[in-house]
Amino acid sequence: MSIVKFDQVTRIYKTGEHELKALDKISFTLDEGKFVVILGPSGAGKSTLLNMLGGLDSSTNGTITVNGKDISKLSDNELADFRASTVGFVFQFYNLIPTLTVYENVELVSEISKKHLDVKQMIEEVGLTDHLNNFPSELSGGEQQRVSIARALCKNPQILLCDEPTGALDSETGVMVLKLLLKMARSYGKTIVIVTHNQSIAKMADVVIRVKNGKIGSVEDQVNPMSADEVEW
Repeated sequence: MSIVKFDQVTRIYKTGEHELKALDKISFTLDEGKFVVILGPSGAGKSTLLNMLGGLDSSTNGTITVNGKDISKLSDNELADFRASTVGFVFQFYNLIPTLTVYENVELVSEISKKHLDVKQMIEEVGLTDHLNNFPSELSGGEQQRVSIARALCKNPQILLCDEPTGALDSETGVMVLKLLLKMARSYGKTIVIVTHNQSIAKMADVVIRVKNGKIGSVEDQVNPMSADEVEW
């Protein structure tokens, strides 16, 4: 079942008399429960696309439909509700609050989402039950990233948006994080969207969207994607 549709979406940034076309008539659809990789070089428009899907940026032209609703027409308050209820975010840098413990960092989403999941269960899912009372400074980079994933998942979003989630990790920890994200798609039915320039990660995806110079190069459905263990970094 289709959950996301971009239809002729263009995003133009203006600085004085200059215009930068970050996205140029982008069109694609995404089905629920898929592991999706948006692949392309730096400056291709990947992060702009992700921000627009997450309601953090707006289109200049075209429509972005999520669950049958055009989010490009939502008010600021409606967009805030959309972000709280429908999408979760995982970034390359973890954005944890240093003065809060692992449990407290994840628990924050209970103030945002009315349908949030159990905090301890999500921390257990990412394998950090023994670190409930640790602060971010006491964790490795991979552990901090897993906390950020637990926090995003605790919101119980339909769509999880990940911007270079393994970019700051070593290969072993990166595989661990990717296995967790795959599990969320396969076992929990979440739609996982990862922006990356890493060709290897694309081999794991159900769908690969290639972006270059603000345009869609191709949308590829992969029948037998690799598991995280099979991917060579």
